[in-house]
Amino acid sequence: MKKILFSVLFLVLTVLMLTFSQQSLYFALTGLNLWFLKMIPTLLPFMILSGIMVRMNLTEYFVGLIYPLLHPVFRVSKNAVYCIVMGFLCGFPMGAKVIAELYERKRISLEEAEFLLAFCNNIGPVYFIGFVLPAVGRTKFIPYLFGMYGLPLLYGMVLRYTKYRRMAEKPSVLLSLNKAVGIKKTESVFYHVDDAVNAAADSITGLGGYMIVFNLLNLIPTAICLLLHKTNAATASVLAVLNGFLEITSGINRMGSRFPLVILLLLPFGGLSCIAQTYSIIKNTELSIVTYVIHKLSLTVLTAGYYLLWFALSPQTFLL
Repeated sequence: MKKILFSVLFLVLTVLMLTFSQQSLYFALTGLNLWFLKMIPTLLPFMILSGIMVRMNLTEYFVGLIYPLLHPVFRVSKNAVYCIVMGFLCGFPMGAKVIAELYERKRISLEEAEFLLAFCNNIGPVYFIGFVLPAVGRTKFIPYLFGMYGLPLLYGMVLRYTKYRRMAEKPSVLLSLNKAVGIKKTESVFYHVDDAVNAAADSITGLGGYMIVFNLLNLIPTAICLLLHKTNAATASVLAVLNGFLEITSGINRMGSRFPLVILLLLPFGGLSCIAQTYSIIKNTELSIVTYVIHKLSLTVLTAGYYLLWFALSPQTFLL
């Protein structure tokens, strides 16, 4: 049944691409431009540098200064703290990527990886402050930063002391042995740099493909509106929201400051494109994309509660 549904979907999309070639070209170029102008310059350098550190066993040294601050809170290993730092500072999907890489190299356990993936794969602060908040017309930063990053941190703390309360604080003996033999003496620095660059290039290319595909899916509702001659302001608003649900960045561009709350609630979820990109990163591990989506939906509900409470208590400041 699934194969039939997807076959029909791709057949419909192919026909629409041929019928509405101008709109098809627009959506495909939108995805390509976002990938080339936004994702590559902001994400690729972090992918390469992080890949080098992972391959050379430098992650524990990198978080040496911040580990004493985060360890008492989350009670996890240094490599897990590295995942938290990269996931929150470097932006999506770096959290998922470093978690998958460290798990595949046995530097963190499966339980640690599941725990970290629940809250460490978020929209980056540079993207949020420099693009999202100006796009939705917000002038206050701190309350929105808490909604975007404070809530996931609190969510992770709650998970650590409830569902993952029995998780070991330090890697097992097996993980330590894997770490000890992680770098072969015959492998030079250039070997690891080359491997990290190639892996990052492969990952960024795949992510670009997802951005193009999910932007192109906007062609289906757009074509339906054109065929039904429904091109008024109301349908344009609906199409913009659907765009955000499919691919968050182009959706924000289309929604602008008209739907600030919708955008703020879409960000914790990330849109279907972000979900698909995360799946592409963790698909070769035992990590579950279904569990990841459940956590994302839970964070979306918590974010909705936070903003609704803020609006109920102080509607004037919520509009700033």
